[in-house]
Amino acid sequence: MQEAKKARLKGVKIGVVLTGSHCTVAEVIPEIKALKEEGAEIYPIFSYTVDETDNRFYKVEDLKKQIKEITEHNIINTIVGAEPIGPHKLLDILLVAPATGNTIAKLANGIVDTPALMAIKAQLRNQRPVVIAISTNDALGINARNIGMLLNMKNIYFVPFRQDNPVEKANSLVAQMDKIVDTIILALQGKQIQPVLLGPANC
Repeated sequence: MQEAKKARLKGVKIGVVLTGSHCTVAEVIPEIKALKEEGAEIYPIFSYTVDETDNRFYKVEDLKKQIKEITEHNIINTIVGAEPIGPHKLLDILLVAPATGNTIAKLANGIVDTPALMAIKAQLRNQRPVVIAISTNDALGINARNIGMLLNMKNIYFVPFRQDNPVEKANSLVAQMDKIVDTIILALQGKQIQPVLLGPANC
């Protein structure tokens, strides 16, 4: 039974876009491994921030080495490098995890100025699915309208999310990263995983 489960994404080409919610990257890495274990071929894509910024959660070179070892592909880290995703139809599905508020706002308003956004635009041009795993402190604030626009947009699917700290950060939302694999499997069928809105983590 275990072997059957590990073939659900066999041969599926998945682009994985990491954007600069640095504190959430560590939660995404096990899910990239899980996608690989399910048989997917993973193409990593970094936003400029992830590609260039050392921070208290990781060193850039360490992260790059880890991602390359998992995916066995070079990292796409330029707009020029991401552009061929569209005309060459390179990917079956694209995952953006974590997806920052900045990336969400730009996507909702048609701005393409990073490798991450070019990859998303290129994928959507082919009317192929994009899965978003949000991680942003302003999701229920100024970015709420942008998330609402994307929730209603064709070919965009969300990993289920919740308020991660409603008392101290009332506007913050974070996707439940361990639902990435199941969200992708359903998105490939044109279905949004449900429920999208999750209750408190301790419930």
